[in-house]
Amino acid sequence: MLVKEYGSKTFNILVGKTVTGFMQFEQAGKFIMDKLRKELPAHLVYHSIDHITDVYKAAAQLARYEKLSKQETQLLLTAAYYHDAGFIVQTAGHEEESCRIVRQTLPDFNYTTEEIEQICGLIKATQIPQSPKNHLEEVLADADLDYLGRDDYFTISEKLYEELVIADEIKSMEEWKQVQINFMEKHRYFTPTAINLRQATKEENLKKIKAS
Repeated sequence: MLVKEYGSKTFNILVGKTVTGFMQFEQAGKFIMDKLRKELPAHLVYHSIDHITDVYKAAAQLARYEKLSKQETQLLLTAAYYHDAGFIVQTAGHEEESCRIVRQTLPDFNYTTEEIEQICGLIKATQIPQSPKNHLEEVLADADLDYLGRDDYFTISEKLYEELVIADEIKSMEEWKQVQINFMEKHRYFTPTAINLRQATKEENLKKIKAS
């Protein structure tokens, strides 16, 4: 084992690979996205690769406006990549399955035990009803439901409706309308950025649902 000094920090390097100190963020993301493309069930037309990409982009935007550090941003975006990975195995309780995949996978990409548990906390913060426990968890919770306050809400919600019909969880359009109203009325954004960017349009979307 070789020891290399960088300022006041010492990193152990074995066979040219850093053992501690750096998350292999891009490689971890590529790994799970490749796995999701191959293994997500085809009937998940809402909880799809498109959703993962959407949440990732929303999280990246929120991270900039909320002035997260580089490490916080990488933890956040890793959680965005992995938050619905559990759908590969199951729908109910998929957050726990996502955490199992995280704990199994991320050590191979130099994530520490502490970082992995932070990511699991972030994933659990997306569970409905959302109950984030810190700022970082609030950011991912807002990113996961960013679309509620966007102009493309109805396009995206149509995919969720289709997915729920396939799963036999929604019986009619009238039932779906009431589900949307109940959900939107109970939902809240947590971060100042999401409130500023999305709250007004979310309220307009809710009015349109009620008027339909």
